[in-house]
Parts: sequence; C-alpha cells; structure tokens
Amino acid sequence: MTLQVYINGRLVPKEQAAVSVFDHGFLYGDGVFEGMRSYSGRVFRLQAHLDRLWESARAIWLEIPLSQEEMTQAVYQTLQANDISDGYIRLVVTRGAGTLGLDPNKCSDPQVIIIADHIELYPAEFYEKGLHIITASTIRNHPAALSPRIKSLNYLNNILAKIEGLQAGCVEALMLNHKGEVAECTGDNIFLVRRGELYTPPNDAGILEGVTRAAVIELARGMNLPVHEVPLTRHDVYVAQECFLTGTAAEVIPVVRVDGRAIGSGKPGPVTQELRRRFERLVREQPDG
Repeated sequence: MTLQVYINGRLVPKEQAAVSVFDHGFLYGDGVFEGMRSYSGRVFRLQAHLDRLWESARAIWLEIPLSQEEMTQAVYQTLQANDISDGYIRLVVTRGAGTLGLDPNKCSDPQVIIIADHIELYPAEFYEKGLHIITASTIRNHPAALSPRIKSLNYLNNILAKIEGLQAGCVEALMLNHKGEVAECTGDNIFLVRRGELYTPPNDAGILEGVTRAAVIELARGMNLPVHEVPLTRHDVYVAQECFLTGTAAEVIPVVRVDGRAIGSGKPGPVTQELRRRFERLVREQPDG
C-alpha cells in the first residue's frame, strides 16, 4: 500500500507529497514539528504534544491554521488511511511559501503536513545491552539566541553533534550547554541513577521538555524513587550507577558506556529496566494519556 501523507486537508500518495521550494520551512527551517507514537491505534499523550506544538508556534509568531481539535482529527485520519496501529507520526507546520528574503510577513499559507509510518530507531540489541555514546564538542544552542524549548525545523545543531557521534562509532551523542553542563543527547533526554535516586537536567539547562521524559518522571515518582531536576556535569555521568535516555522514538533505552567509560557495571541497571517495563505498560494501558 502506498503511504498517504496529509497536506493541508488532503491525503496524497507520498510520491505526490510536496511543498513549494519557496516555503520558508525549506529555505530557512522556519517552522515547528512534533514526533509522536501510536500504540494500539491511539496516540500516546497527544494533548501534551499538541500543547508543545502550539507553544513552539506561538514562540516564533506562527499561526497554525487548524484548531487542536481539527489537528487531532487529521492525525487519526492519517493513521487510519495508512492502516497504522503501532507507528510514528511526524506533524510539521511551516511558515509557508514566500520570497527569497527573510520577511515572514510575505508568507501567507502555512503548511500542515502529517506523515504516519513505522519506525525502528534502535535495534533490539541496544535495548538489551545498552548504548555507547560520546560527548560531542558541538554544544546546544545558547538559550538567549534560540530557546531549546522551541521544537523548530532547524536541527543543524543536533545534526552536527550526531555526526560527531557517528564518526566515533556511536548512534547517539551527549551535548553540553554553554556553561559546560549536561543538557541532552541529539534526540533524547538523559537520566542518571545514583544511590537509588534519579537525576536529570532541569528545563533551564538547555533541553527540550520531553513528553517521554515527563512520563518517566511520573513513573519514577510512582515507584517512590526520588527525582532531582538539577544541573549535572560529565563527572556526574561518569560516576553514575546507571544511565538511560528517553524520547518519543527511543522510548527508554539504557546507556552503558560514555566517552569510553563504563557506567556502573557496564550493563543495563535494575532501575532502568524497571522503568522501561513500566513505560511499556503505560503506553498500552493509557496510550492517549
């Protein structure tokens, strides 16, 4: 079956899915997006994703031409058209076609694009044995220049760090902020376990406020596991007993080596494994949270 892509109220075959070369999303990365997961036909925490999308759009003065209710209907319409029950949804809103200049006022047709497909970010072996990652020299964008809480179409910052990781033989890379503190990885949030307590960088460390991150914090607190959202350094990572990443596509995945250093025992730890099990139950029992 040919994949159907939603563009501005129409479903078209992926081969016909196109935007103008004058679209400012294409020319300048001027737009916002969300990545979401569906489990058993329901989108996990769809409302949280839509709220973040609208906040990102508001932050860049972009008016989304649909209501959240209409966007919800469009998301499910796209899933159903592609007969996808367990899958990944990419929701994109661009500024629309304009001129070759930067002036956004010359863009009059914001584009709403929804792609639903299957995704396997990491092979099963990585969840069983854990990831090896490195710390990239590319830092997160300075928050005074561009808020990391805006999930924009310009991901060059993350891509450059990703390239560093790939060149080192790693599929992920840790990024620091302008103060040298731990921020997040190129596509995932990071957590540490130390002395039976959970640590993760705070929102003002230059991170995206992950939807999966929030869900894992809730699960941890439900286990009576103390959660600390505090500034962290690479030292904290190196001496942690466990480390794991969270993200919409990655879900919960252990990290067992950072910059060549074994984390804890060098194997996925019990807290990570239990949180992963609980997260897997959560997405099935409360898929649209």
